[in-house]
Amino acid sequence: MRPRTTAVAVWTALVYPPAFCQINLRMRARMANLFSNYAVFLKQFFRRYRTTGAILPSSRPLASALCRYVRSPSGAGRQILEVGPGTGAVTERLAHFLAADDRLTLVELNDDFVAHLRTRFARERAFQAVFDRTKIVHGRLEELEGAGCYDLIVSGLPLNNFAVADVERILNVFARLLKPEGVLSFFEYIAVRHAKTLVSGAAERRRVKQIGELLKALIDQHQIRRDAVWLNVTPAWVHHVRFGAAPADINPMR
Repeated sequence: MRPRTTAVAVWTALVYPPAFCQINLRMRARMANLFSNYAVFLKQFFRRYRTTGAILPSSRPLASALCRYVRSPSGAGRQILEVGPGTGAVTERLAHFLAADDRLTLVELNDDFVAHLRTRFARERAFQAVFDRTKIVHGRLEELEGAGCYDLIVSGLPLNNFAVADVERILNVFARLLKPEGVLSFFEYIAVRHAKTLVSGAAERRRVKQIGELLKALIDQHQIRRDAVWLNVTPAWVHHVRFGAAPADINPMR
């Protein structure tokens, strides 16, 4: 080896020790994954705003709040359902908190999001660690069969964007799929309905009002905790509800 080459190698080892280089490589890989997630999400935001519901994936604080009951210790293996995982921002936190005996099901309708999730499970260490305990269902939530199947449901669906009938149907499916003592965790952006009514016509205001009534009935009857998440675009409420032995039909307008 030439003296100059040797000197450069020694200088590099001193200034950038191997451990630092490994950390740097991991940071670069994480940033690349982050930008990839943002790019996929932003593309879907412009293509399918109604079902995407946000311009950026959920922040880490929001994902952690949605996983509050997943990270609680449990003596038995749990069946966990994530609805609308998108690019996997919340899935990544779920994977971190998943116990050895837990099983995770992801249900996602969007073709591009499903392809992106499968790529993450194939390439990223955090996802690979739970691959054998995870199932991806490419389809609608309503198509899931069974009753009282899941201990925990984590939803990323933008309910305030949907038609009233769709929201009613989704909430009833949640009630059907969740075990009596199970917990549903979902979020909505703070003051989003109020903001929508300020810039919308009569039909949209009526839709938003009716969705507000549906969610208020659910929260008033079944909420066990609410978390505020300010470090998110935009700030959000995370609602945790337990249906218990209540009737599956929660529509307050009948």
